[in-house]
Amino acid sequence: MKISIFGLGYVGAVSLACLSRDGHDVIGVDIDPGKLALIKEGKTPVVEEGMVDLMARVAQSGRVTVTADAQAAVQGSDLSLVCVGTPSAHNGSQDQTAMLRLAEEIGMAIRFKDAPHVVVFRSTLVPGTVEDVLRPIIEAKSGKKNGEGFFLCFQPEFLREGSSIRDYDKPPFTVVGANHPYPVERLRALFGDLPCQFFETSVRSAEMMKYCCNNFHALKITFANETARLCDALGVDAFEVMDLLCRDTQLNISSAYLKPGFAFGGSCLPKDLRATTYLAKLHDVELPMLAGIMPSNRQHLDVALQKVLATGKRKIGFIGLSFKTGTDDLRESPLVTLAEQLIGKGMQLSIYDPQVHLAQLIGSNRSFVEKHLPHIGQMLRSDIEDVVHASDLLVVGLGGSVVHDALVRHSRGDQVILDLVNLPDRAAISAEVEGLCW
Repeated sequence: MKISIFGLGYVGAVSLACLSRDGHDVIGVDIDPGKLALIKEGKTPVVEEGMVDLMARVAQSGRVTVTADAQAAVQGSDLSLVCVGTPSAHNGSQDQTAMLRLAEEIGMAIRFKDAPHVVVFRSTLVPGTVEDVLRPIIEAKSGKKNGEGFFLCFQPEFLREGSSIRDYDKPPFTVVGANHPYPVERLRALFGDLPCQFFETSVRSAEMMKYCCNNFHALKITFANETARLCDALGVDAFEVMDLLCRDTQLNISSAYLKPGFAFGGSCLPKDLRATTYLAKLHDVELPMLAGIMPSNRQHLDVALQKVLATGKRKIGFIGLSFKTGTDDLRESPLVTLAEQLIGKGMQLSIYDPQVHLAQLIGSNRSFVEKHLPHIGQMLRSDIEDVVHASDLLVVGLGGSVVHDALVRHSRGDQVILDLVNLPDRAAISAEVEGLCW
């Protein structure tokens, strides 16, 4: 293909070298004449393993040209990769100055181009930037519409400094956010032979996914470092602990728990987090990330409470009460806490949970529910239909086909459902279904 790359920093320079190596004609574009001169001489503008030899080879291939002229680059290519920087502003927001200026230049260049041009944003962008900020600028400057005279899409990059050429050749996956099949087809032709899965998604999801990946990497590093600080204070080998943790690929290093849902609870996670942070205090060790987990969990519960209160409904039905589907464990269940808060505000509750039978609760489980919901016996119903019929709002904290089928058969159009489990096939349910954060 004929490709133009805007921004010849770390991502742009590596992309230019690898694409040219793979046989594509590449035009490098940058406002820094020093970078352009280096590439023209076969030298790399970034320090990166393998780039010295690779840039020297591609410069001699005749497939690489460089320019500061955006219009010439767009005219001479079929597809543009935008890799300009989006650094932090002083207040922490994203500084999009260079991106906005470039959008105007690309728009003006597209105005004078007959063939539809594909613009692929690879710079990290705040979700909504491509559709709400950049698209209107390019449309205004080009006089054309996205999806007709040009095509916009977002493709996040996953290049790590120090191993970027290897990461380019073997990425974890390829993700393209687009609103039209044409740019997806072009990028599949360009990157589809890489040894990874190719995913098509919405532009906003692709933008957000890049932030999510980086935040998750930062979270993992911080978790390992906070663990090491506590291990050091306790005389424990942190490397041995973390190595053992990573051996569990069913729960620890897996997709387990990485789905949006309700707050966590139960007899293990809350008490062990409290014990960990207390132990750290005894040894004067600061663990701000771990210490912030319980407050964040309470905030998630508050979101559910405010959503219920905002409806103005007073007859509330709970489908599910235990902290997890398939158990009768009510200890520190966020659903019990939510029910307790609603009762305190004068709401009328009815509850269905097939695993919770008051006469069978024993020990600390029974003590917990008697303390927090002393009149639970009057609220429990043996049939899910009774709860559905008696309620104006249903809090669904229990998944499974039985629950879904009951909602399909018995819910009414005047009811509201607060979905805490991501119910399937919501269109089949008569009631208005509102997710917790979806």
